[in-house]
Amino acid sequence: MAKKPAITKRTAGKAKTVAKAKARAPGPPTRSASPKLKATPAGTGDKNHLISVIQAGTGASKKAAGETLDALLETITLSLKKNKKVQLFGFGSFEVVKRKARKGRNPATGEAIRIKASKGVRFKAGTKLKGGI
Repeated sequence: MAKKPAITKRTAGKAKTVAKAKARAPGPPTRSASPKLKATPAGTGDKNHLISVIQAGTGASKKAAGETLDALLETITLSLKKNKKVQLFGFGSFEVVKRKARKGRNPATGEAIRIKASKGVRFKAGTKLKGGI
């Protein structure tokens, strides 16, 4: 009689992984099998369209997809408020820019006015975004 190989923690984990992979039912679409994405249709909000794209790509509920998008936007906003650069590799980066106080002219009256210093957000497109346009 042949002796069965001893099951160790290492081999037991592999066996479970293989068994799970075989028994796994088809789940949400993977990245390679994702549905063909389209531009935002006219007359709809971009945020709603992004939520539906997240929902379709991950298989999450519409509420969870909305919460995910809100968390992402809130994180970007909080980082910018702390003057930190937010970089999404391939897509682009957001950064805070400071504008100095300067003199301007009121176009209606021609009167000289003082424009206060301010902050703004600059977006710089990444290489994948530039190549895709």
